[in-house]
Amino acid sequence: MERRDFSNPLPLTGLRVTDNFWKKEMELVRTEVIPYQWEALNDRVPGAAPSFCMRNYKRAAEIQKEKREKGSAYVPQTWPLTTFETLPKEPGRLDGRFYGFLFQDSDFSKWVEAVAYSLSQHPDPELERTADEAIEIVCAAQREDGYLDTYYLINDESAIFTNLRDNHELYCFGHLAEGAAAYYQATGKDGLLKAAERFASYIASQIGPEEGKKRGYPGHEIAEMALMRLYELTGKREYLELASYFVNERGRKPYYFDVERKLVCPPGELRYQYNQAHLPVREQEEAVGHAVRAVYLYSGMADVARATEDESLKRACETLWNNIVRKKLYITGGIGATHEGEAFSFDYDLPNDTAYAETCAAIGLVFFARRMLQLTPKAEYADVMERALYNGVLSGMALDGKSFFYVNPLEVLPEACHKDKRKQHVKPVRQKWFGCACCPPNLARLISSIGSYAYTEKEDTLFLHLYLGGEITAQAGGRQVRAAVYSEMPWNGAVSLECRSDLDEPYTFALRIPGWADGYELDAPEGTKREEKDGYLYLTRAWKKGESVRMNIPMKIRLVCANPLVREDTGKAAVMRGPVVYCMEEADNGKNLHLLEIGADEMHTAAGRDAMGEHFIGITAGGRRRMADGAEEEPLYAEYRAPDYEKAELVYIPYYMWNNRGEGEMQVFTRVYG
Repeated sequence: MERRDFSNPLPLTGLRVTDNFWKKEMELVRTEVIPYQWEALNDRVPGAAPSFCMRNYKRAAEIQKEKREKGSAYVPQTWPLTTFETLPKEPGRLDGRFYGFLFQDSDFSKWVEAVAYSLSQHPDPELERTADEAIEIVCAAQREDGYLDTYYLINDESAIFTNLRDNHELYCFGHLAEGAAAYYQATGKDGLLKAAERFASYIASQIGPEEGKKRGYPGHEIAEMALMRLYELTGKREYLELASYFVNERGRKPYYFDVERKLVCPPGELRYQYNQAHLPVREQEEAVGHAVRAVYLYSGMADVARATEDESLKRACETLWNNIVRKKLYITGGIGATHEGEAFSFDYDLPNDTAYAETCAAIGLVFFARRMLQLTPKAEYADVMERALYNGVLSGMALDGKSFFYVNPLEVLPEACHKDKRKQHVKPVRQKWFGCACCPPNLARLISSIGSYAYTEKEDTLFLHLYLGGEITAQAGGRQVRAAVYSEMPWNGAVSLECRSDLDEPYTFALRIPGWADGYELDAPEGTKREEKDGYLYLTRAWKKGESVRMNIPMKIRLVCANPLVREDTGKAAVMRGPVVYCMEEADNGKNLHLLEIGADEMHTAAGRDAMGEHFIGITAGGRRRMADGAEEEPLYAEYRAPDYEKAELVYIPYYMWNNRGEGEMQVFTRVYG
């Protein structure tokens, strides 16, 4: 890879988010989601599935204390490692074993990461004290050699690293490292960071290419990008080397997952597509398998490519990115079309009513997009990141922050969810919590760190990837560059940027031109050098304090159709305005949404208030409803005749807002006439 200065996210401690839209979401996470999730991690939410997360850490800490006290006289009690999830045989009666999903440790790590990001924007001594106490419990559970995974520490330490394919030790480590790094950066406290580093060193002592080590790699990826974060924070090369090893070893034959099971793979047979381990990563040309695992892997690949300047790895990332966004991406930014394996399906298979589109997968796509932007600042990456954020991510959480979607379909008939086993993964209402609770804390950590996705910087350039209002402090060759961004997104395309530093040397602000934009209007100081490249407008000058740029991006309503090879959407279109995807709900349009059709030229904006009283822009459209009166009395099949229609006004709301007014039908794609 040609050596270049890559961009990096702005430290959240040097950024204050003031954005009207996202600040509201961040406050919701701070005041509602983070406290609620802490109660859930401690099994104190009535009616919600128990987590057992903090209970497991406390139990593991008890075991470590007992080992220290008894020394050589300590005799471990073991429990069977036979189930993916362990629940009490009798509710409320627990013995000494591990409970919950085997990856339950990661729920704490994502929670503490969200806490860290929240503290960086809003200091809260009480919340920080709660986090410190939780961290003390977690660190007390760590073994002296650095190993820290309560599933094995409680159940059977002799089985550590014996099932890398399925038992999520490296996944839990990855989230621990991410949370630890974030908490250190926010508070300066390194207790959890040291624990994560000890765990990383233990992993490196057991897994790798050297003689006597296991030549394995994670079954569920995330350790790759977590190790890269540790490397970027500490500068310790062992973390880069381990991350590179995990990326480069993956998919080589003999498959390590076969070695674990003493299996032999016939020549020419590919296995482990579910884990993205069927081929070496540079030979993978299609996104396959579990969608969350995939985008976590691709994010780690991009990080390693950037750090090592590996052109072949960068090309592999581009190939996989293109396959996703050109053939496997929902219009909402969701990925993973099938509930079978929570996975990518084949090209152009994007069913609306059985879509899986896990919230975590959309979040992982945001991770991947930001890293692709760091490699190469192209607006197409930011376009997808923006689409996922405003639609496929936010839909995962209710407007009050108290219930969540794991699955994000594009069409819902509640009766089918209740009666059709093929659609039982689709929930018509959000859930309070999940036994497998990866999505809620993942949402919390992403929303709390939204600023690190909006802006990146390099030596002489500040990139605005998302139009997010905020006060920014960047660095340029040892100089401090301060700026303020004002934005009315996603409801209005008015954006302005004010420089709050006097700069003697030329400096560049790079503003993204959204792919959905039909032109833009710009007002910049006279003499500013302008250049458009890869969807960014580069504005360069020796800026003076108080100078500003104003940009207006028209936000027309658009009917967007899918590629003709997407069979489910033939003859249909979705409504979009700016980055926001819209949908119809039964609450506004009545039952049998499938009988409605939209006119191509009859769409208008309408100001509204959501269920929490917040302003939003809705859309009304002229349309028609197919008459179906008396249909229950007609034969199941009859000779074709042109249907009768009645005029109808269609009401659309932002997709992320659906199901905040009770159970009912919903659909994104609508038949078009005219």
